[in-house]
Amino acid sequence: MLLIKNGRVMDPASKTDAALDVLVEGEKIKDVGPAGKIGAGAGAEILDAKGLIVAPGFIDLHAHLREPGQESSETIESGTKAAARGGFTAVCCMPNTKPVNDNASVTRFILDRAKATGRVRVWPIGAASLGSKGEAISEIAGMKEAGIVAVSDDGKPIATAKLARQVMDYCGSLDLPVIEHAEDVSLAAGGVMREGVSSTRLGLRGMPAAAEAVCVARDVQLAELTGARLHIAHLSAKASLEQVRWAKSRGLRVSCEVTPHHFTLIDEDVTYDSRFKMNPPLAAREDRAALLEGLADGTVDAIATDHAPHEPALKDVEFDRAPFGILGFETALGLALEQLVHSEKISLMRMVELFTTGPARVLGIERKIAAGQPADLTIFSTDHAWTYRVDDSPSKSRNSPFDGKKFKGIPMATIVGGRIAHRVQ
Repeated sequence: MLLIKNGRVMDPASKTDAALDVLVEGEKIKDVGPAGKIGAGAGAEILDAKGLIVAPGFIDLHAHLREPGQESSETIESGTKAAARGGFTAVCCMPNTKPVNDNASVTRFILDRAKATGRVRVWPIGAASLGSKGEAISEIAGMKEAGIVAVSDDGKPIATAKLARQVMDYCGSLDLPVIEHAEDVSLAAGGVMREGVSSTRLGLRGMPAAAEAVCVARDVQLAELTGARLHIAHLSAKASLEQVRWAKSRGLRVSCEVTPHHFTLIDEDVTYDSRFKMNPPLAAREDRAALLEGLADGTVDAIATDHAPHEPALKDVEFDRAPFGILGFETALGLALEQLVHSEKISLMRMVELFTTGPARVLGIERKIAAGQPADLTIFSTDHAWTYRVDDSPSKSRNSPFDGKKFKGIPMATIVGGRIAHRVQ
């Protein structure tokens, strides 16, 4: 048994914000009650959470673990260790592996590796099209039976409106969300950062914000046509957010996520350092302002990291030649606290929702702190001072623009299925 005592339990699902103890037995929560009122019995492990927040386990809707096929950049073992340090109890891994996760055998391989080496839960996302090539629908039903939680061709959009409709129709019958990397490739072609004054100043080819918004508009229309569950990944543009807000006003099953790097950095922060190269690229100041508004007013459903590791040799090249992507697990909470909570843009409860019940709703599952629920818990401090050192990360990659940044607030313990996956001593 494990007794978590003296913590401030924050559970958006039940709107609980109170001093409570949580008793864990095996993989489940056994009891939740007033501080000091729960007996654990002899031999129980005690975790004193005085001064800390006890939240449902954080869920990351969008991550890249690179296994199979790109183990020099990350493995399920190294990636989930980093995720546990970031407070995540479950991560959804995108299908752009080698081979692509477009069939049940690859899905089962990922789940087998996660069971053998993973520190946290791994929930695979299957490819929407075979090989993510945008030519034919993938083996979605077989992958669902094997264990996928959604489909996406992440790294690229579903190639055509016709194929996107087919995928949405099919996933509607399976009750699977379709996660879209929204990008009109004809508009974005060759771009390496957001089009604007900064791209002109740096002499780097830009991709317009419209490249994202046009694809979002297409898919929102298709979601209305099909009734499918549509989730917009790593949304970064004001016009895209307006499309999602319109869809929600129409009662469509449309949701979206925003990454910490998009609500923290803007295109003016970009230098020739490839650690600032990501897709979608860092956006304009007005786009970030819109994202902050969407996070506050409920339009945005989740914070997701888009953790995208690349081995140093791949990133240590000219900006134009470097792959897109940055690390995200270990800095997500610190950035959210800094940019959203400490700055009083949103409440602490709202931030917890964006990491927990928000992503859970996107996946169609329930996450709350109550007897009988899985013992997946994230215990964090809002004021613990620390400095992020990328060389200390268990990730195999080092591509973070936040190396050396000082933070206030950190995950102190990550509990997965009743097991302590990470703990700050």
